[in-house]
Amino acid sequence: MAGEIVLAANDSGERPPTRIAFCITDLDVGGAERMFVELVTRLDRRRWEPRVYCLSKPGALAARLEATGISVTCFNASNLKIWSVISRLASELNKFQPWLLQSFLYHANLAGRVAARMAGVPQVVSGIRVAERRGRWRLWVDWLTQSFVDHNVCVSQAVATFSIRRSWLKTAKVSVIPNGVDFDRFANATPIDRVTFGFSQAAPLVLFVGRLDPQKAPFVLLEAFARLIDRHADWQLLFVGDGPLRDDMQRWIVQRKLESSIRLVGWRADVPGLLKSADALALPSLWEGMPNIVLESMAAGLPVVVSHVEGTDELIRDGETGLLVTPGSVEELEQKIEKVLLSGESLTSLSKSAQHAVLKDFTIESMVERYEQLYVRLLEKRSPSAS
Repeated sequence: MAGEIVLAANDSGERPPTRIAFCITDLDVGGAERMFVELVTRLDRRRWEPRVYCLSKPGALAARLEATGISVTCFNASNLKIWSVISRLASELNKFQPWLLQSFLYHANLAGRVAARMAGVPQVVSGIRVAERRGRWRLWVDWLTQSFVDHNVCVSQAVATFSIRRSWLKTAKVSVIPNGVDFDRFANATPIDRVTFGFSQAAPLVLFVGRLDPQKAPFVLLEAFARLIDRHADWQLLFVGDGPLRDDMQRWIVQRKLESSIRLVGWRADVPGLLKSADALALPSLWEGMPNIVLESMAAGLPVVVSHVEGTDELIRDGETGLLVTPGSVEELEQKIEKVLLSGESLTSLSKSAQHAVLKDFTIESMVERYEQLYVRLLEKRSPSAS
């Protein structure tokens, strides 16, 4: 049977690492994808043998996994053809014979759990990253396949509560493991010269980092910032990321002749330096799970203005470590951004409190440790001697 664990000791008297399969929808540069890579690459290799299966084409993060010696198999499927790879994934799982499969993101959760059942993988863990609001049919399909799942890991308590109430998940099968951040990487990053983007070094700069997708509500930020420019003509806004709304956003900017104040630069690998060079982060999402960019901004000491949605109130104490706004409110976002940029000395206190909160509760090391503890508990349920 696939997943049968070998308990015999090797020549040195040590047990071989336990095989874990990791399945994700894609490996593009997104928040969930980066957390996935951090988890897989930081596992204790003396204890675990990870292997990654990606449903879509190799993304920018595949090379980072392979550089650490982790095997990556990509199935090159589009979102519309995810189901076509289930039998191929099951075949690969049969070859690898993992003891546990961990999946991230909606399509990988569904395809992974079905393939794992076909391959006889003993333990299946699904990673729930957002409060899924794109349609009740997604929640129904998730519930319909829950019998194939041994445990669900939610990224925040808000997502866990949503999933239990709206996806009818059993409370006993749900844990919360928040995202983590590599604190030193962001706190000690070198600021990037704004001239690179044709911006002034002196004028305030607001940063958005994320997918240009309706979920992130970038047009709410555009509308709010257009109002701010009426009063503060030198203020600047930089969008880092890509997505289906990019062309519409660019047309909006051109039509209002705001090209000198607002720029779209696509995905970039130098986000830590961008966070250190900006004056505030704005994220007006309509729903979330626990946005990594907020944690990264807090670690960098960058003041944040974010929507009060799932997970953000578990990161931000309003007025102490950042500012929360009502989702979809252009006026409130406008007011809070202005408040942050005109606050002066109070920004120092905000930044220090945010950095302290990250160090206390949201390090990458604590995240990985909690996943490893979960895996051990699940393995011990099946075979006490396997841990």
